Amino acid sequence: MTINLDAGPRHRTTPAIDLLEGERRLRRLPGDGPDRPYEAFTVTPLGATLGAEITGVDLRETPDPALTTELRRALLEWKVLFFPDQDLTSAQQRDFGLLWGELETNPMLEQGASADVVRFGAGQKTFENIWHADTTFRTEPAMGAVLRMVSAPPFGGDTMWADMAAAYDNLAADIRDRIDDAVAVHDMVPGFARFLDPEKLARLQDRFPPVAHPVVRTHPETGRRTLYVNGSFTTHIVGMEPDESAALLRHLFAQAHVPEYQVRYRWAEGTVAFWDNRATQHYAVGDYHPHPRVAERVAIAGDRPF
Repeated sequence: MTINLDAGPRHRTTPAIDLLEGERRLRRLPGDGPDRPYEAFTVTPLGATLGAEITGVDLRETPDPALTTELRRALLEWKVLFFPDQDLTSAQQRDFGLLWGELETNPMLEQGASADVVRFGAGQKTFENIWHADTTFRTEPAMGAVLRMVSAPPFGGDTMWADMAAAYDNLAADIRDRIDDAVAVHDMVPGFARFLDPEKLARLQDRFPPVAHPVVRTHPETGRRTLYVNGSFTTHIVGMEPDESAALLRHLFAQAHVPEYQVRYRWAEGTVAFWDNRATQHYAVGDYHPHPRVAERVAIAGDRPF
């Protein structure tokens, strides 16, 4: 399929997906070696390149160094981990997040039990039903996040994650050539303007001005090349004409929509998810209203993409 990256206005509301027929390259691990077994817990894969349930771990207990090492390896290999049937408090969730680094605050979202815990679902409208990576409008976006489902709806409310290394691997060679050294601007305004009042939005714009990140980042731990633009926060590619930048970004945003790169999880009360925000995007499906869906999240501070 040939895609005109200089497409005119008739393409502006329809994302162009590179619909390759046949088998895609779905590489979960950075290298080509065999999987190493896990000794401290059981891993049940849920997707081809990302997503696994972890059982045999009680997150209320502080893991010893060996368990922490295995959990980090599992996160890097599977990109999003699910821990069902956990009975955590907000404080215990926060303690688990602190195992992986300092926590970041997010003044755009409703605060939970502390400043670095955010709470979703307490009367809020759905606003995360768009493919995105968290806080890419920061100079140092979040490394990852830990989300605890407090109250699950009777139906719907799933979350989907997309593997953005797989998305990069399957781009056409000429597209990769165009973006490998490109830089894009990320801005908080497109993601938050629709639910913040103008006065608060203006204050936060001063605190979080637009930043530039590589269109393709190198994962700092695995070395994987990862597509690093998203529809919530990426506004344009530096140095390109506006129409060219918009067309190319539409094409890149659309890669998260490819089912082969995704895993979809059905929540239950007490489930905890831990995902690598450097390697994935996610989408919270807004199909559960009028039933409540309440979750709490802590985000782990990251480093500057390169």
